[in-house]
Amino acid sequence: MVPVPNVTRADVVAAARNPLAFIAARWTPDPRTVQRAALAALVMSVVIVVTGGAVRLTGSGLGCPTWPKCTDDSLTTTSAMGFHGAIEFGNRMLTYVLCAAVGWAIIAARSQKPWRRGLTRLGWAQFWIVMSNAVLGGIVVLVGLNPYTVAAHFLLSSALIAVAALMWQRSREGDAEPKPLVGKAVQQLVWFLVTASVLLIAVGTVVTGAGPHAGDSKEVDRIPIDWETVAKLHAVLAWIVVTLTFALWFVLKAVDAPKGPLDRTRDLFLILLSQGVIGYVQYFTNLPEALVALHMLGSCLVWIGVLRVLLSLRERPEVVADLPGPSLEQSLPTRA
Repeated sequence: MVPVPNVTRADVVAAARNPLAFIAARWTPDPRTVQRAALAALVMSVVIVVTGGAVRLTGSGLGCPTWPKCTDDSLTTTSAMGFHGAIEFGNRMLTYVLCAAVGWAIIAARSQKPWRRGLTRLGWAQFWIVMSNAVLGGIVVLVGLNPYTVAAHFLLSSALIAVAALMWQRSREGDAEPKPLVGKAVQQLVWFLVTASVLLIAVGTVVTGAGPHAGDSKEVDRIPIDWETVAKLHAVLAWIVVTLTFALWFVLKAVDAPKGPLDRTRDLFLILLSQGVIGYVQYFTNLPEALVALHMLGSCLVWIGVLRVLLSLRERPEVVADLPGPSLEQSLPTRA
């Protein structure tokens, strides 16, 4: 058995002053461990969106009527609050699971050798977005599920997914300067795709804010516009994203682009087709809760797919340290 080293007073002081540096000095994770930690943070950022949608779709948005406590007298849900209280409080508890996943990603990135500061900063960016969104979520409850705050809550979650996806991608790359794999025209087309996708997500939050699923059985304010009209605009934007994706795939094939961008574009196209089918079925069946939840999951996957296409347009190899070459005297031929 390996003896456990004694913890000295100096170790305790060092751990208290800078726990991340203390752990990094004693643990070097495998690169795959860092990648898995980043992926876990990304998965949890999607899970928290889907479970947040479940809170709204089950009418449990005010299951815990206040914040940060569940009630004025209890930090947790009570039996008297029933199903809705359990759903809302359970979603709040998942925030701690998300924080744990993000914390693991930060620790793994900080402990990797050599230390990749950029990767660690992406982990910390996720942490601060989670904290900001937790506060915003509390405000959503305190203002009675105001649809504009609900929309902002979802958009901030989309920002979290973007940063988590970027960290996952960067954990599988090196830190050398990025090298473009496609020309400027293709890059501009992808940025049009990204812009259209952002608009698609933003309009989707308006559909949610004006639609029938208010998030609670009580009277909740809605955005005062016809949700069916906005839903049609949402569908138009979805078709624009699909068209841009197909055009991108066609252009990539025409210019004989590398396999990476082609595969990511193909994946995005398949996700979009599935999402489109779900969207039309839920529209013509009066937005059943199960399909709306599936559509929210699809929205997250579409956003991740778009980001993966964008990030596949360049490669970042490992930084290779310059090795000292032979000296001039060593390179000269010797005389007999």
